[in-house]
Amino acid sequence: MPRILLRVCFRFLLCGIGIGLFSVHPASAQAPTDMKVLEEHRTANGDIVRTIQYTQGGRRVTETRTIKQFQPLTQPIDPDTLNRDSLLVVVSKSRFVLDVYYKRKKIRSYKVVFGPKPKENKMMKGDRCTPEGKFSVLNKHASARYDKFIQIDYPNDSSRVRFELLKKKGAIPANAEIGGDVGIHGIWKGGDEMIDMGVGWTDGCIAMKNKDIEELYRILDVGVKVFIRK
Repeated sequence: MPRILLRVCFRFLLCGIGIGLFSVHPASAQAPTDMKVLEEHRTANGDIVRTIQYTQGGRRVTETRTIKQFQPLTQPIDPDTLNRDSLLVVVSKSRFVLDVYYKRKKIRSYKVVFGPKPKENKMMKGDRCTPEGKFSVLNKHASARYDKFIQIDYPNDSSRVRFELLKKKGAIPANAEIGGDVGIHGIWKGGDEMIDMGVGWTDGCIAMKNKDIEELYRILDVGVKVFIRK
């Protein structure tokens, strides 16, 4: 085979590999199994306080979550008519909710879950915490494991400044890494119960039901602002 043709074939192979990797979300937390509710009650204002137990990564995990009252918004939306510059995503970790605003009006509200420590801000790679602050949609693509993946631009400049300060203060090891590949994604087929129950199974990403990520995927585009708060 001519040398030029070999080079073309090799480059094509590399591109194909790259595309294949890009379409699959990086390895994430193992799916919880053997979940059961140990205790559940409603507070005076209607919130649900639930203690659950499940197995993940060979460990038996027990966690208590307070699930705020949730009211989905279902009015029709045509994503093709939306001005992406007028969209804003607000993620509330304490409420387990992702809200979408269009021209300062809330147009969507979705139930979401995070990692095992949802109220803690991300400090370094591997802590399984969701970063807080102002971000933007970096890219979006299909995910073989989680249906769709909408990546945010963590770490951005603000994240890096905070990370270096944490190192100087000795709050994290000097050899710690900042991490990345954080985004909003769906869940494995049949996993919606994990969202409803508030199970903190992710490695720091924001997980939602597949029917919801499908809609959000159509609404959002690269560059849309994402604000994550406690």
